[in-house]
Amino acid sequence: MSSADEFKRRLTDGPPLLLDSAMGTELARRGSKTVLPLWSAWALLETPETVLAIHRAELSAGAEVLTANTFRTHRRSLEKSGFRERAAELTARAVALARRAASRAGREVLVAGSLAPLEDCYRPELAPDDAALASEHAAQAQALAVAGADVILAETHNSVRELAAATRAAAATGLPVVTSFVTDGGGRLLSGESIEDAARAAVGAGADAVAVNCVPGRRLAPDLARVASALQGKPLGAWGNLGPPTDENETRFEAEIPPEDYAALAREWIALGARLVGGCCGTTAAHTAAMRAMLDGLMR
Repeated sequence: MSSADEFKRRLTDGPPLLLDSAMGTELARRGSKTVLPLWSAWALLETPETVLAIHRAELSAGAEVLTANTFRTHRRSLEKSGFRERAAELTARAVALARRAASRAGREVLVAGSLAPLEDCYRPELAPDDAALASEHAAQAQALAVAGADVILAETHNSVRELAAATRAAAATGLPVVTSFVTDGGGRLLSGESIEDAARAAVGAGADAVAVNCVPGRRLAPDLARVASALQGKPLGAWGNLGPPTDENETRFEAEIPPEDYAALAREWIALGARLVGGCCGTTAAHTAAMRAMLDGLMR
């Protein structure tokens, strides 16, 4: 069975899959350069060994899916810092680092490619026109597939228009696709569109699972419940954050959640239908380890 087939099987059978926790904020904690517009992609240029170390820490904590550090390796972000022509190279480097870590895990580990908004995940009004969305997401999705990703996470999208374009591009590669969106914590995307419309658009564009991510963990469950109601049995996912950072070094967060409390929240998401759980901004390998313990407890 291929890795892609195994991922699809696990979306419906067996225990939920454990995704890793945050890459970008952990890079900042470890002293890597994370200034915009490249944010986490700087580490691929300057400190790739730190990316590898973070992947290994997540594996030690029990993650089953490593997310390659591709959140900001599409051409549009790289162009702003003069690296446009290195998009495919840096995407491949990010996937290779995750694969290198996974190869030494001694167990089955999948590598996911992150397919992020082309501009800003919190600024839906900045998204380019439909033609640019289609062509640029297609280029990045194809780069992820060529690099060897097992699955594509079209994640942290903030409008129906872009999440649909990213999902279509990801699905065209033939890889499994999980589409996730960031919400206002009150039933809508940051574009103002309803969660229900977003969920149905994701499925219509080819998503194998639909998720909510980058929402403060304690506020995520009600929005996930709305997705579950709209999709009736479709596999779901959830990876929350710890709120916005409260210091310039991104080491403290407005909605801090201790690892054990975060794992309890993840258990609630699983009860709502989540088949893929993990952590977003601010979470650490300690949060992954707590979720691993929770999942192992559910299997007993």
